[in-house]
Amino acid sequence: MASISIQNVRKSYGALEILKGFNLDVADGEFVVFVGPSGCGKSTMLKILAGLEPATSGMVKIGDRDVTDLAPGDRDIAMVFQNYALYPHLTVAQNMGFGLKMRGTPREQIAVRVAEAAKTLDVSHLLDRRPKQLSGGQRQRVALGRAIVREPQAFLMDEPLSNLDAKLRVTMRAEIAALHQRLGVTTIYVTHDQIEAMTMANRIVIMNNGLVQQIADPDTMFRKPANLFVAGFIGSPGMNFLRTSRHADGRFAVLGEMLALKVPESVDDVIVGLRPEHIEPGKGGLTFEIRPTLVEGLGSESYVYFDVPEVNHLAAAGGATDDGRPPGRIVARLMNAGPVRVGETLTVSVDPDRLHLFDPATGQAIPKEADRSW
Repeated sequence: MASISIQNVRKSYGALEILKGFNLDVADGEFVVFVGPSGCGKSTMLKILAGLEPATSGMVKIGDRDVTDLAPGDRDIAMVFQNYALYPHLTVAQNMGFGLKMRGTPREQIAVRVAEAAKTLDVSHLLDRRPKQLSGGQRQRVALGRAIVREPQAFLMDEPLSNLDAKLRVTMRAEIAALHQRLGVTTIYVTHDQIEAMTMANRIVIMNNGLVQQIADPDTMFRKPANLFVAGFIGSPGMNFLRTSRHADGRFAVLGEMLALKVPESVDDVIVGLRPEHIEPGKGGLTFEIRPTLVEGLGSESYVYFDVPEVNHLAAAGGATDDGRPPGRIVARLMNAGPVRVGETLTVSVDPDRLHLFDPATGQAIPKEADRSW
C-alpha cells in the first residue's frame, strides 16, 4: 500500500485542455472518489495515474516514487475497468491469475492467491467457468479478484458498476466498500453517480470542466458545498436555487418573508440554496404555503413540485442542476406528509439555519458564520 500524490497535472489534446491543473494528495489506505459530469476529466486523470495516458505536464507519485513517465506495468497498481476486460477463452481462475503469470510468479503461489481472492469474493465455485457463463455481478467480482491477487500498492477503478442493473449496483457498492475495509488498499474510484460517491468515499473530489470544484468528506460536501456547482450536483433531487435582490430597507424577500441576510454590502443579488429534504410539512422557522403542480409518490416519501413567485425565480447555477425543472419550479422531498394532491394548499416550513447563500457574481458559497440573522 502507498500514498498517491498528484501535483499540478495538466492534459491537453492540441488546443483542447482537458485537465487544467489537478492537485491531490491521497493518504495510504484512503478511498477517494472522483465524481462529476461526463467530460469533466475524471477518467482522463485516472488513465494518467495508471500510465495509460501521458500527462502534458505535472507529476504523479505513488509512495516515494515518481511514476510520471513509467509504463503501466512498472507502477505497481491494479485497475478495474467498466467492461470487466476478461479473456473469454480463459476460465475464472486463469483470468484472475493471468497478471501474476505474466510477471513470472510461480504456479503454486498463483493458485494460493487466486484461491484466497476467490474465497474473499465468494466466487470459489466459479473458478472453472468461463466469462460467458457468468452474470454481470459475477464478472465484476472476477475483475476485482484479478486486481486483488496482484497485491498492488493501489487500486484504480473506472466506473466498475455502470454496466450493472440498479439493484445489483447497490449490492456491489456495499461489497466494494466492505472489501476496502478488509484490505485497506489505497483506492481511487471514478464514477458519474453521486450516490456511489457519497456512500463509498472517505473523500470526494468533485470535478467540472477540467477543474476540481471541491475536495471533502461526504458529510462536509453535503452540508458545506463550496459553490453553486457542488451544491447542485450533490443531493437527489438537486438543491433548489432562488435568486433574490436587496430591498431598500436592506432585506431580501425569500419565499414570501423579508429576511436580513448577512452578505457584503456590495452584493445586491443573492442566490439562496434550499435542499428538497429540508422542506418539511407543517409550521416552523420560515413558513409558507404551496400549491403542488406535480406529486411523485414513493411510498414513505413524496417529491412535491410547486412554483414560486417571480421575485424568487430559479437561479442559473452554471449547469449544476439538470433535472428538467422549468424556471421558478421548486421540489420538496416530504417524509410522512400523508396524501398530497395537486392543486391543494399545503403548509410547509424550512429551518432557516439550513439555507445556503451564494454570491451570484462568483458562484462561491458565503461562509455560514457570516450568512444571516433573524
